[in-house]
Amino acid sequence: MVRKDELGSTLLRVILGVIFLIHGYAKFQGGIANTVSFFESLGIPGFAAYIVALIELLGGIAMVLGLGTRVVAGLLALILAVATLKVKLAVGFLGNGQMAGYELDLALFVICVYLALKSKSFWALENVIFRSKNI
Repeated sequence: MVRKDELGSTLLRVILGVIFLIHGYAKFQGGIANTVSFFESLGIPGFAAYIVALIELLGGIAMVLGLGTRVVAGLLALILAVATLKVKLAVGFLGNGQMAGYELDLALFVICVYLALKSKSFWALENVIFRSKNI
């Protein structure tokens, strides 16, 4: 029988994966040069835009499949922390009318931390690959 917390953490993992997959894809689709320019305007090296976009895209796919969940969640938490501190914190929790606040970033960050700290993820491909029975 599936426990409710296992189902809940699986839903968090899959939905988080979809969110980041779409964000990573959008960075490439909208022109990665725009993201590079934005990063540089913040004093972040432009090549970091490629790294972030790839982590979001490939990490999102991995999260949906349940591969490397803890590592990917940790990387995404780091990205969210930097984005919040560097950009969103200045506009406040709810934003300033021109830019969204950090309320959703904070929620996604907490989900990432939860998944990074959680032992095994239920209904994950990594359980099949590594034949893990401990969930």
